[in-house]
Parts: sequence; structure tokens; C-alpha cells
Amino acid sequence: MKLKFKITQIAAVTALAFAGNAFAADVEVLHYWTSGGEAKSVGQLQQMVKEAGFGWKDFAVAGGAGENATTALKTRVISGNPPTAAQIKGPSIQEWGAEGVLANIDEAAVAGKWDAVLPKVVADIMKYKGHYVAAPVNVHRVNWMWVNPEVLKKAGVVGTPTTWPAFFEAADKIKKSGGIAIAHGGQPWQDATVFETVALGVGGADFYKKAILKLDQKELTGPTMLKVFDTLGKVKTYIDKDAAGRDWNLATAMVINNKAGFQFMGDWAKGEFTAAGKVPGKDYLCVAAPGTEKAYTFNIDSFAMFTQKDANAKKGQIALANAIMNPKFQSIFNLNKGSIPVRSGVSKDKFDACALKSMDDMDASNKNGGLVPSFAHGMALPSATQGAVTDVIAKFMNTNMSSKDAVAELAKAAKVK
Repeated sequence: MKLKFKITQIAAVTALAFAGNAFAADVEVLHYWTSGGEAKSVGQLQQMVKEAGFGWKDFAVAGGAGENATTALKTRVISGNPPTAAQIKGPSIQEWGAEGVLANIDEAAVAGKWDAVLPKVVADIMKYKGHYVAAPVNVHRVNWMWVNPEVLKKAGVVGTPTTWPAFFEAADKIKKSGGIAIAHGGQPWQDATVFETVALGVGGADFYKKAILKLDQKELTGPTMLKVFDTLGKVKTYIDKDAAGRDWNLATAMVINNKAGFQFMGDWAKGEFTAAGKVPGKDYLCVAAPGTEKAYTFNIDSFAMFTQKDANAKKGQIALANAIMNPKFQSIFNLNKGSIPVRSGVSKDKFDACALKSMDDMDASNKNGGLVPSFAHGMALPSATQGAVTDVIAKFMNTNMSSKDAVAELAKAAKVK
């Protein structure tokens, strides 16, 4: 009898222990954040979801800048077993929405007042047919110009150029001093990044919206686009001969190591400066690319929620969405990533000078109409169209194609669906 009593006691204690660790449901999250800082941030998100009473099933797919994760996602959805949430962004959210596989998370959005704390242009991307189906994590500014003040000083450049003519004057001086004016990696996506930055700087936000976002044929074939390619053609004359195939971080290292004066790249480049122990405002400068001070091209990471049959799994999605938009997580994640919070109401205390400028410029551009999605980073165009446009830009950057021919080819590429 005593033995039976003890066994019963042990069973009861064990049951209580498991009950204490039991979750209403597991939230399976497909993502491609596998680097140190990113993985650390995912761990924080996982903890917040667990605190809300739900388990976390990690579905991390490394490599391919998200392409491998997309392939895995397609396989899961086609098999009728989609994850709870997946890291996708931009037009891809609308494409998945059209397939009828995304879940409505208005419950989290209404309670969290997302329409009030998110810029409208961002909120619209997270919605399908007026309903929230995705939660945004961060904002990367793409139209940054990273500057090495020591290289400029050595070349006799006074101040940081804010216009293209002034930029080319500075680039000439750096070239004459024996330095490399522009650090660049000759890869299609990097070429596209420079192109959209030049287009924004030459034509302004309204031109960018018409030509790049709406693919207006009149704008695509007009004199402003011709000037964009003329300017881009001059930009490439300041890129060194070894740029072909160079990764973006190696180009950033050229600026860090006093070999180059400028780089046009998104704010993920800041992580390289930070890792090298460099201080913004002293060792390097982060300024808007020439002509783009009042505009802001953005790249946003987000998680789309996929339709679930289980009621508890649906509640888990709401918990995940709430955690993503929680000011605490927004702060921790973006401090690790080098980006900035996508929502308002997050403390700015721990962010550096570049991040603070990014926040201020985003607010200002949101008010003046200059906040626009980056096409080079999958935020603006359908994938087929983006690919066709990028191919034209890469061809222009790597051949003797004339601006006139580039304009004609771009107009054709814009019709690819």
C-alpha cells in the first residue's frame, strides 16, 4: 500500500511538472535568420511567445538570401501543411494572399492599434484586401551613402556631397589621390540598389513612384530616365576593375579600411562598421545618397500568417503577431540587426546616431510623401518583373550599352509579368 501511495505521488508530481510546461499549441515559424545577431533576436521572440503560453517550433532555412526558405515554404503549402508563420515580404504577401492561404490577424492589429503606429504605406503592404495578414518586424533604409571622412580629407574634399555634381567632383579628387571613389560589388542586386538610389536622387520621389512603382511607360522612356542612366553610367566609372562578384560586406570593408571613400548600401552595412569598432560621426558617416535627403527607400522584414485548422494554433498566431509588434522586441531585434523599429512608440535611448537619423528621416519622408518601397530588395514589384528590370541594369553596368538603349530595354522589361 505504501509503495502504491508513493507511485501515485510521483505520478501526480510528474503530471504537474508537465502541466507547468504544457503549451496550448506550438507556433511553427519558418525564417532565414541564422546569423549571430539574427538568431539571438529570434531567441527573444521565441521567449515572448512562450511567455504568452505557446510553444515554438523553429523552422530555420539558411542560405540563398531567403530563396531556400521560399522553396521550402512552397513545398509545405502545396502539401497542405503550411507553417504557422513564414518570413516573406513585399508583393510576395499579396501573391500568397491571392492563393487564399493567409490568415486574418485583424484581432491583433485592432487591439494593438497598428493603423495608428505604422506608416500607411507600410500597413498597406501588410494587408490583403484590407485585412492584416502579416506583421512587420523592422525597417531597413536602402538609400544610404557610407562615407570614410579620412579618405575624403586625404583627397582634399571639403564636406560631404549632397548633389550628384558635387559627388562627382569629390570622386574625381579621390581618384586623383590614388584611392577608390566607390566601393561596390558587381552583383545584380547591388547594381539594382545603386540604380534605384540614382533614380531617386535624379528624379525625386514622384518620378520614382511613377517610373519604378507604377512602371509608367511615359516616365520609363522619358528624358528623366535617360538622365538617370547617364548619371549611373558616370557612377560606374568610379568603381574599381575588381568589383565583379564582390560581396557587399567586402565592399564595406574597403570603406572601413581607408581604401574607398563611398559605398551605396542599405543600413545592414552598419553592422560591419560596428563589428570593426568604428564610431558613427567619427570614423564613418551615414548620409542620404545625393539628392535623396528628403526621401527614404525602405526594405521591411515581415512574417505572414498561414491559415491553420486548429483553434489554438490560430490563437498562437495572434500571440506571435503581438510579440512581433511589442515595443520591447522591436527594440531588441533592431539593435541587433542594424535596422530601426517599424512602429512608433519604441524607446530611442539605445540607438546610435545613424539609427536616430534613419528614424527622423523616415518620419519626415512619411509626412512629405517621400517614403517609398525598394524595388531592388523585393518590396515593390512582382518577382518576374523585378528580375527582368534587374537584368537590364546589370547589363548596363557590365557592358558599353548606351543610356538610350538601356531606356528602351527597361521599358520592355517593365512589361514582363
